[in-house]
Amino acid sequence: MIRDAAATLALEGGEVFHGLAFGATREAHGEACFNTSMTGYQEVLTDPSYAGQLVCMSCPHIGNTGVNPLDMESRRVWAGALITRELPTAPSNFRATGSLDAFLKAQGVPGIAGIDTRRLVKALRDSGAQRAVVLRGRVGVREAVARAQASPPYVGVDWVARVSAERPYAWTSPLESGIAGAEPSERALAGRGRGAGAWGSGKGLHVVAVDCGVKFAILRNLVSRGCRVTVVPASTPAEGVLRLKPDGVFLSNGPGDPNAVAHVAATVRRLLESRVPIFGICLGHQMLTLAFGGRMGKLKFGHRGANQPVGDRATGRVEVTSQNHGFATVPGSLPGGTVLVSHQGLNDQVIEGLCHRRLPVFSVQYHPEASPGPHDANHLFGRFVALMRSRRAVPPPLKRRFPTAWGRA
Repeated sequence: MIRDAAATLALEGGEVFHGLAFGATREAHGEACFNTSMTGYQEVLTDPSYAGQLVCMSCPHIGNTGVNPLDMESRRVWAGALITRELPTAPSNFRATGSLDAFLKAQGVPGIAGIDTRRLVKALRDSGAQRAVVLRGRVGVREAVARAQASPPYVGVDWVARVSAERPYAWTSPLESGIAGAEPSERALAGRGRGAGAWGSGKGLHVVAVDCGVKFAILRNLVSRGCRVTVVPASTPAEGVLRLKPDGVFLSNGPGDPNAVAHVAATVRRLLESRVPIFGICLGHQMLTLAFGGRMGKLKFGHRGANQPVGDRATGRVEVTSQNHGFATVPGSLPGGTVLVSHQGLNDQVIEGLCHRRLPVFSVQYHPEASPGPHDANHLFGRFVALMRSRRAVPPPLKRRFPTAWGRA
């Protein structure tokens, strides 16, 4: 339950909010951002892509369904703090094993409730992402803003190094396995539900996932298609990845400024030379952009939520997607004619997907595993499997060309 204690949220731009404290009894600083999902707060909090950020859920009631170990997307909470309008004190759901308040307290993460989140979202939308602090007690405006302005920067920091695995490990748990929150070092994660050979198409294929902040649901999607998955730290050189003899390389999501992890982009550049099939999402998409010679720019307030419409330029289909990114590919910065735009955001025309005309490589800026969110883009995992399968049968270079309708980057 919310304790009878005050808390203060301040933005570096001068906005100050007074509310009630919950979760851990400590202060937090980071980049304030907002997520427009109506549910899925536990998946959001445990998504490593939110490392270094103070997350405001725009939906007013957060915590209704409590928390449970099955909805963990990593081994811990990575968000710096949670900001919400209302925090129900009596969660109700048959899957719940505890309250959000108790969960955050155990995780050492503070929260602030009872503030006008509409005003906060409007401030971030109008003025852009800002450094912010969550402070204990009712702190005066001048002091609170000064502390936000003095907080460490978010841009330019290598957040990937803080969330990536320390050593390689095998992942074997499929979707609906009943296992979540397991330590990655556990190699045997056998569970109930669909087996490793389910959907069959990926049987025998070895995927090496470069962990920039990977989510459990992504790994489960690959295993549920029959793939054998080895996860390696983001610091692994290209030679180390190729030594594992992958049929395909997956570049995971991750937090922070893509320009601050140039070493990963350099690794990807060397992997491109090997012509191994590559699928990147979120930060993985951004690493491919840099590896191709493109540029990444910061969005004003980013895309975070499970209701982002994206157009597939090859098929004309519109998919509602789950997204979490504050940077995007700069239009016109990629080599024309070889790197193609495959997907585009329909709200602001941001580049949401890329493919290469000759190499077996593609990426999307959003999260096809959809935890939380709609499953419109889940088929992309199947496309990756099909690409690896065809690559086994077709010697390099890949002869197939992608449709010209996907347009230039």
